[in-house]
Amino acid sequence: MNQSLDLTLVIPAFNEEKNLITFLPDVIQFCQENDFQLIIVNDASTDDSARILADFERIHPKLQVITHKVNRGYGGALISGLSAVYSEYAITIDADGQHSLEDIHKLIQKLHETNADLVVGKRADQHDSLAQSYRSLGKSIIRTIARIMMPLPVTDLNSGMKLYNTALVKKYLPLCPDSMAFSDVITLIFIQQKHLVVEEPINIQPRLEGSSTINTMTALETVLQIINIVMLFNPLKIFLPIGIILIILGLIWALPFLVQGSGLSTAALLLITTGMISIMLGLIAEQLAQIRKKDY
Repeated sequence: MNQSLDLTLVIPAFNEEKNLITFLPDVIQFCQENDFQLIIVNDASTDDSARILADFERIHPKLQVITHKVNRGYGGALISGLSAVYSEYAITIDADGQHSLEDIHKLIQKLHETNADLVVGKRADQHDSLAQSYRSLGKSIIRTIARIMMPLPVTDLNSGMKLYNTALVKKYLPLCPDSMAFSDVITLIFIQQKHLVVEEPINIQPRLEGSSTINTMTALETVLQIINIVMLFNPLKIFLPIGIILIILGLIWALPFLVQGSGLSTAALLLITTGMISIMLGLIAEQLAQIRKKDY
């Protein structure tokens, strides 16, 4: 069943020369055994990645290397790779060797069982170090913010291992950022557009070489991108709560003055008016979003 799936592996790579030497032969052999295509995007690496990939590409017909002249970021590399996919399905994994190739079969099996449009590889939270605990906290905050704005059927939004329906992911690539926030945003778009998104537990291995580039700024940018996607498809989710909170605060502020017979204070009037304007702006933005949705 797994071998019959029309599938392409997409791997973004930036300065991963040591990991490519160790990890790539296994990936190529795996693709040959299962008749999968393989696309690796060299995101303007400054190390020896370009030569290593060129050497592998010459002797392995199933491998296609896409090279960026200028670094576009993790999301930009995935956008280039997924845009070049012509198989029915595409799966993304990272080039640091943390993903187990055998887990690809687990995601495919989940796809067959559910007929999902997106299967997310759910990683177990790791707290073995301060950095991992800090990263887990950041992920929890991002999930909480996203959950406030929309229902979430999955928990690991930014997992790098995802199995996509190629036609759908290509449709939404223009909405995705070039940054690390790509993983979160593409998942939220699938959810927002009412596609079936499911999770399947996967194993994560220690990174072979190098270190992760994810930091606090990555998390902040991800939150902004989540708000941006909600504003794009469902802006009332943001404007309505803000408007209601401002009106309630205005009424609370005004109540003592009204009881004393002093009239309506300027601050209370400003809060209530701003709240009403926020709701009206939300209604207008919602109408524009409904028109925009027809394009997707």
